[in-house]
Amino acid sequence: MTEQLPPYWLRDNCPCTDCRDPRNGQKLFQIDDLPPDLTVAASTEIDGNLEVLWSDGHRSRYPLAWLAEEADGDGRTERDKRLWAAADFARGIPEADWAAYLTDPAEQAAVLGAVHRSGFAVLRGVPTVERQVLRVAESFGYVRVTNYGELFDVRVEPDPNNLAFTNRTIAPHTDNPYRDPVPTLQLLHCLENSATGGDSGLVDGFKAAALLREESPEDFATLTRTPVPFVFRDRRTELRADRPLIEVDPLGRIREVRFNNRSIGTLRTGDLGAFYSAYRRFAAITLRPELQLTFRLGPGDCLVFDNTRLLHARTAFQQDGHRHLQGCYADLDSLASTLAVLHRRTAALDELAELFAGEGAGEYLGEAVTMAEHMLQAAAAAEAAGAPDHLVAAALLHDIGHFHGDLHGRDLMEGQDNRHSHSGADRLARWFGPEVTEPVRLHVAAKRYLCAVEPGYRAKLSEASEYTLTVQGGPMGGAEAAAFAELPGAVDAVAVRRWDEQAKEPGLATPDFQYYRPLLASLMH
Repeated sequence: MTEQLPPYWLRDNCPCTDCRDPRNGQKLFQIDDLPPDLTVAASTEIDGNLEVLWSDGHRSRYPLAWLAEEADGDGRTERDKRLWAAADFARGIPEADWAAYLTDPAEQAAVLGAVHRSGFAVLRGVPTVERQVLRVAESFGYVRVTNYGELFDVRVEPDPNNLAFTNRTIAPHTDNPYRDPVPTLQLLHCLENSATGGDSGLVDGFKAAALLREESPEDFATLTRTPVPFVFRDRRTELRADRPLIEVDPLGRIREVRFNNRSIGTLRTGDLGAFYSAYRRFAAITLRPELQLTFRLGPGDCLVFDNTRLLHARTAFQQDGHRHLQGCYADLDSLASTLAVLHRRTAALDELAELFAGEGAGEYLGEAVTMAEHMLQAAAAAEAAGAPDHLVAAALLHDIGHFHGDLHGRDLMEGQDNRHSHSGADRLARWFGPEVTEPVRLHVAAKRYLCAVEPGYRAKLSEASEYTLTVQGGPMGGAEAAAFAELPGAVDAVAVRRWDEQAKEPGLATPDFQYYRPLLASLMH
């Protein structure tokens, strides 16, 4: 396999902790730090990994599944979207209850995933109070402040600076095309809607652009290469951005749509005839009834949608009632980040659950309980003692370093210290902060410390624990114990150590790993 991969690419992607910070994955070296004559000295496939020995002596391990992955992108192009027409939502639009969204990570992931894939979702039951739309945006990212302020009121204004603040029909469009960068998300929260009319509409701009490409490739090409002057001005503002109506990535995939008839300035360059022919054809596609999804927002509904993809619209309404929406802008990168973290947490928790169910079912280093039973008992003891969540997590995960790694727990029992406290902490640092990882890292040292400073503690050790104590260095000397006591995580590590020693009772009933998932999720990066 290494013959098919450039050596510098392979080495640049080494995942070991010498090459990458385990907490954030950032590289710890510069590309020109690598030797100019770098080569693969030896390689082998073992246990689902490619292990490589480099000519400079460095060793790397790459999961074969990772090496086989296809190239990915930033999730912004049509490749990663579900293009739709109105009929695709005959059974209902993507929606969720606000309270469930706030409390259930799976529900939040489903909502944000719908915005990512389909371009929108509606949250129901959002409190109908002023400025609540900002809380919705802050639940996954940050509010983008514009000349309209941090939020704006969509209602009839006596002196409007935008047609949105009238009761007129608003044709399908994207907002703020005159901005660079454009706000990539828009939120609209309905506070009141008792007027006749005023229904909301959405059109998938990527679908419309894809239809234009299919039906008239020349017109599609014209709209991707013609910069259009989008302009907005009022008494306090003068904004302009020259961008194509349809933006594609270097591979020709649709990535962004800017479409707002009200904001197009005077085009003076390029083939004007070809542009207007293509522009009219594209506009006609966006108005096709089968592409227009229409629904009514009621009080407490908050629509979240992709402003670089979806065109939104509104029917005219009579002033026989009140229609008041509050809106704000946010950005897709924050939403994508939150969604990725939710998925990462789920994957990490699934990985930990598999360890508890798999290797965890094996014996615990000469004790009468399994590894999983031991760690679950430690967590239960911590919880019973009223320990804070981070210490319950540390107690639950303190022996995770016995799984996998260059050395296993079996090596420890055969007289070779596997330094499982350190390898476990390094592994957990991908997901947890030092409040969890440092008690794990120090819990073996805490045993050596307690045996040195607390009379009678060593006598309480089990036979297996007494044996591993000698392998791990024995009781600390006076200077070493004093230095340990000064470490920031020492007190927490001692607490974990005590629960560790308690957690060896055969048949003791404890909560299972699933019980601790919400607690672990709340502590993850």
